Amino acid sequence: MSSNKRFEGSSRYVATKDLQMAVNAAIALEKPLLIKGEPGTGKTLLALEVAETLGMPIFEWHVKSTTKAQQGLYEYDAVSRLRDSQLGEQRVHDVKNYINRGMLWEAFESDEQAVLLIDEIDKADIEFPNDLLRELDRMEFYVYETGEVIRARHRPIVIITSNNEKELPDAFLRRCFFHYISFPNKETMQDIIEVHFDDLKGSLVKQAMEIFFEVRQVPGLKKKPSTSELIDWLKLLLAEDVAPEVLREQQASKAIPPLYGALIKNEQDVQMLERLAFLARREGL
Repeated sequence: MSSNKRFEGSSRYVATKDLQMAVNAAIALEKPLLIKGEPGTGKTLLALEVAETLGMPIFEWHVKSTTKAQQGLYEYDAVSRLRDSQLGEQRVHDVKNYINRGMLWEAFESDEQAVLLIDEIDKADIEFPNDLLRELDRMEFYVYETGEVIRARHRPIVIITSNNEKELPDAFLRRCFFHYISFPNKETMQDIIEVHFDDLKGSLVKQAMEIFFEVRQVPGLKKKPSTSELIDWLKLLLAEDVAPEVLREQQASKAIPPLYGALIKNEQDVQMLERLAFLARREGL
């Protein structure tokens, strides 16, 4: 059965109306919620906040390039069992001692409805999503070593994130409710900043945001700065007590912003901004 609870954002997470509707639609339809968006737009944090605000436990499965779908169900440690048999251990007679539960198993066995996060699913092999279709559809799986069928006591709220590094299979997409987290506009970004800072000067925020959005609009950037990087940059500006006037002067001269290492993450983008700043100064002469 679907949950009667509804997600409406929280004091720590600014969720747009569209995002709230997407979460609640996925819950009502009992489908996994597939969330895409630029890195740093709060995809993973969304699952944590859904669990927190709805009062549910959360099980987090962070996918890597080497992750296999079977690991989300369980793993059978045959090597340990063989070693124990050679040592004459009594536990070797019960195969359950060598079954390591995965995050799907843990979520299925939860005493209450839980949130299951499958984070960055696009990092894994292309067959990874298809290998989970049956389990996510039927909310059950078979353990071959013990002959058990593990069924979900309560259907978990499944939230799947993707950075769009590779295309996901159509069969998998059909079974999900999809939402793309658009990059925040200036008004939403202001709300996000207010969540993270209590006493930030309005003039500093205004100047920092103008520089931030200008940098994001530079054509040809290899990696645009994200929301999380703006938050880090503001923390550094506060820690170093950088005055709003300094940012205003930097912006007027089109110089590269102070403490740019929080915003720019590779040397090609730094060199591009330096060239643009040089050209802007020449044109101003």
